[in-house]
Amino acid sequence: MADKGKPFSIPLLSHALTQTARFFEVVGLFAVFFGRLLRVSIRRPFRLRLFVEQFERIGLQSIGIIALSSLAIGMIFTLQIVMLMAAFQAEIMVGAAVGMTLARELAPVITALMLIAKNGSAMTAEIGTMRVTEQIDAMETMSVDPIHYLVLPRVVASILAFPVLTALANIVGLAGSYVVAIYLRGVDPGAFLDQLYRTVDPTDVISGLIKAAVMGLMMATICSFFGFNTQRGSKGVGEAATTAVVTSSVGILVADYIMADLMLKVMY
Repeated sequence: MADKGKPFSIPLLSHALTQTARFFEVVGLFAVFFGRLLRVSIRRPFRLRLFVEQFERIGLQSIGIIALSSLAIGMIFTLQIVMLMAAFQAEIMVGAAVGMTLARELAPVITALMLIAKNGSAMTAEIGTMRVTEQIDAMETMSVDPIHYLVLPRVVASILAFPVLTALANIVGLAGSYVVAIYLRGVDPGAFLDQLYRTVDPTDVISGLIKAAVMGLMMATICSFFGFNTQRGSKGVGEAATTAVVTSSVGILVADYIMADLMLKVMY
């Protein structure tokens, strides 16, 4: 039995070691990439036109999808909370529960995940296509830093756009919650708003906006990194986009937990 197991165990161990080495290699490459990004962030020229273009693409062109998704989340979450609160005769607390959950967690996370799907994959594909068609190599030949020209505007625009869209998600989500609670479930509107104002503090909103800015930094940096290191032609572009979306989504969820734990200790 031991002899039969050897041919299977050795390739399995080899595969595990290869994947572990590959993981640390990617982490090292990302650390170098992020260091270069920080170094060029204060370097001139400041290309304002590129920042505005990326902010329009990431922020303004995403208003519709963020509004729709946050409206749906607010309405669905309210529907479930009202049914739960009804067992305790506490339906008036639904505004406070939805408002706090949106401000602290749901609004920044839903905004980040939607923008990863919409803009993160596009970022990776665009930069990856430039890499495999040697446009990035041509930029380096002309002494143009591709990280400064391509990556920095996307990162800065994401850091600015994510909190703005998160604030919009808060407003639209609460509007959807109000409609469901008041007009569909018969909650008293005065009590709904009173509990909302009493429970949700500016600190809750600020913590969500801080999370959104960090998530914007993570999304743009991770997606740009995988696009910047794309290989193997058009197939590699597709693989890089998939890997970037999965990695940034998981990373944002992990970072959300870490930031939530830190903010509960520091801000509350």
